Formats: sequence, structure tokens, C-alpha cells
Amino acid sequence: MVDKMRIGWIGTGVMGLSMAGHLQAAGYPLTVYNRTRAKAEPLLAKGAQWADTPREVAAKSDAVFTIVSYPRDVESVILGENGVLQGLAPGGLVCDMSTSSPVLAERIAVTALQQGCVSLDAPVTGGDIGARNATLSIFVGGDKEGYEKLSPCFNAMGKNILHCGVAGFGQKAKLANQVAIAGVMFSVCESCFFAQEAGLDVAKWLELVVQGAAGSKAMDTLGRRILKSDFDPGFFINHFIKDLGLCLDECRRMQIVLPGIGQAEQLYRSMQARGQGDLGTQALIDCLATLSGKQWRSHS
Repeated sequence: MVDKMRIGWIGTGVMGLSMAGHLQAAGYPLTVYNRTRAKAEPLLAKGAQWADTPREVAAKSDAVFTIVSYPRDVESVILGENGVLQGLAPGGLVCDMSTSSPVLAERIAVTALQQGCVSLDAPVTGGDIGARNATLSIFVGGDKEGYEKLSPCFNAMGKNILHCGVAGFGQKAKLANQVAIAGVMFSVCESCFFAQEAGLDVAKWLELVVQGAAGSKAMDTLGRRILKSDFDPGFFINHFIKDLGLCLDECRRMQIVLPGIGQAEQLYRSMQARGQGDLGTQALIDCLATLSGKQWRSHS
């Protein structure tokens, strides 16, 4: 029975801890691994088992979910010598929910199939709030039957789930989403900074704009954080730079030119160079103000 499926979870960071918690709350037996055990303690305190390696997680699981920072981490925890595919029994499933390389997702799927297992790539969007509230959007690539087996798990973590196609297509769909996010962050930050420098009451201006054609979910959520100069990460600049790099890699593969993401990557890299990589992506407004020799002020 699906509701008896033993779940393995690797990665208990800003997103992963909440996502795994929803599966635990739904009654799935959970085995977890994270590089820093302390970050998994909230799950362990509620009855999850600890494993010392991804391989050990897989040996105790029917399906293993991973959500880690970078493609090199994905490769290590799934394909490494102590990785998931070294411990997962034939018939098992592995589902990577990191934002990673479509090419790597394809390679993992081929390797899994050779071992009698199924691999899915299922990156998410919705940030820390979506993870906490189980309202994430989930882009799934890979075997359709595997997708159907894990659908109850996806529904426990997210609100909008789409099977996008074969292996790698979940990652491609997420990267297309990140292209949109790059543009939205420019529009939110540039418009707020313009409003400040024009002498408007930025807080009142934002309340009006979010209800009109210029409004967006980013304007409504991150815009309100920007008003308070709240740059805590719902999504780290360091991780967004990684995503933009993956987008640019795919653009080169497809032989297309998207100037906006190139510019976004350069500005975010300048922030990373100034030691701001662990801030949230909404901190772009500080970069824009600096370019003009100005300073962003709180407007709460």
C-alpha cells in the first residue's frame, strides 16, 4: 500500500525540513540524513530514524527524496559510492527535488534504470513559505508510473503538481520558472526603488500596486519584505546564482540568447562578491540602490 511506503529523506535545510515534516505528518515512516545532524533533530524528535549515509537511508526505504544545494551534491548523494543507488533495492524510487542540471537528471535516470529502479526529477518553487504551508508547485520529470506512485507524497508537500515529461523535463520546467523569477525580481526591486527616490509613500504605493496589473505574488510577498528591509532568505542568492548558471548552460545548449538572465547573474554575482550570498534574492534592491549611489531605506 502507498500509505505504508517507507520514505527516505536527504536534505533538511530551509525547504527540506518542512517538506519532510509534511510526509511525516501524513504518516509515512521516515529515515533521514543530512550533513549536519542537528538540522534534522525536529524530525528525529517526532520519530524519524537517522541514517549515517545516503546509502543507509536507501537501504531502509522504498522511495528516497533528496533536496540539496548544488548539482555536485545531487551527484554525490545519489550516484556516489555511499549514494542512494548503492543502497536502493530493485523496484525502489529516487526523487531529486533539488534544482539541478537536466543533463544530470537524465544520467541519474539511466543509471537507476540499469539497477531496476526509477528516478524522478521534481524541483519545486514557492520558497520557504510554500514549503511550510505545503503550497509548493512541483515540476516532475521521469517515468509516468513512478510519478503516479509518488503522487500522494507530492500532494502532501505541494498544491500544484505537473508531470512535465521524461527525465530532465522537471528540471527544464523549473529553470524556465527561474527565468521568470529573474525578471520579476528586477520589476519588484526597480519599481520599489523608483517609488522611494520619487518621494512616494512606498508602503501605500505598494498596497495599491499589488491589486493591479503590475502586481504579482512576488510583489505581494517579497515586496512586503523589501519594505521592512527584511533580506532573510526564503531563497538564497548563492542558490539563485547556481540556478541562473544552469539556465545559461541550457541556453548555450539550445543556442538561444536571453539577455535578462545574463544581467541578473552578473548583479547577483556582484552581491556574492560583497559577502551577501546568504541573503534572500529580494536583497537585489540594495544592489540597485548602490549602483545609483543611493541607499534603500525601510518603509514599514
